[in-house]
Amino acid sequence: MPLPRGASRQSIDFLIEHLTDGDIIRRQLRAQVDYTAYALGQLEPGLIERTHWFRAQGETGTGLALHSRGGLGDATFLMGSTEAVEAILSIHPGPQQTYLTCQPQHLDSIRSAYRLSNQQPMIRMGVKPDEFKPVKRHSAVRLSGLDVRRINGLYSSDGAPSFYAPEHIDTGIYFGVFVEGNLVSIAGTHVVSPQERVAVVGNVFSHPAARGRGYATATTSAVTEGLLEMCDTVVLTVDPKNTPAVASYRRLGYEEKCALVEASGVRRDPAGLGSFFRRVRAGVRGRRHGRALVSLRR
Repeated sequence: MPLPRGASRQSIDFLIEHLTDGDIIRRQLRAQVDYTAYALGQLEPGLIERTHWFRAQGETGTGLALHSRGGLGDATFLMGSTEAVEAILSIHPGPQQTYLTCQPQHLDSIRSAYRLSNQQPMIRMGVKPDEFKPVKRHSAVRLSGLDVRRINGLYSSDGAPSFYAPEHIDTGIYFGVFVEGNLVSIAGTHVVSPQERVAVVGNVFSHPAARGRGYATATTSAVTEGLLEMCDTVVLTVDPKNTPAVASYRRLGYEEKCALVEASGVRRDPAGLGSFFRRVRAGVRGRRHGRALVSLRR
């Protein structure tokens, strides 16, 4: 809506910095550990070297953005004030294509920098050692990189190709259920951080012909049990409309912690020229502060 004649737009200023101090990042993430568990895991040695962290601070709050590169692709994680997130993305939008994790209130800020697809509202569920209720109706066995051909075959059974490499399995915790020698169900991890004592369960999948028999509950139970031996907080993400999965996780002691959104993003400025010039200008404007200065018009 156009402003009335004679009126001026409000300007909100943010100071933005590239963070490299793990302790500073950790303090901010620990305030919402269930939501930030994946990002905390990226502080683990071997992973933090593939990350870029940015913080914006202004009168409407603080925001944090993580751009990371992993074996399965680029990812972006966002938290904090919506305006602060928008300010960061205006000069540090991240990869040309990325997998985004944010909270529902961040979507408008993200759309200023990305075109979104496969947008999916999710819930984060979490469990702690004293809340866990193992289910061992079926025997689940630990998998290794030697099983990667079987694993990719199982994940591909719904028609989508799978490209896991042996190191993806060996650096995480994966359990599977076999029936007559065939791998029919699997659960694993997105990140495991003994240093931060957090982990994210993921990649839970059963063959279409083997669903509804409790196999996924058994594999998730085995993975969770293994993780809780080294972690204080274990979380997973699930579609709230997938009521059988939600019920299965509740049986294991998981409880809903927060809402979030996952989406694929393609940067609106593919060449990055717009963000480059904004970044240069913000650096000049914020020189006396030792940080970039971004002003958002409202």
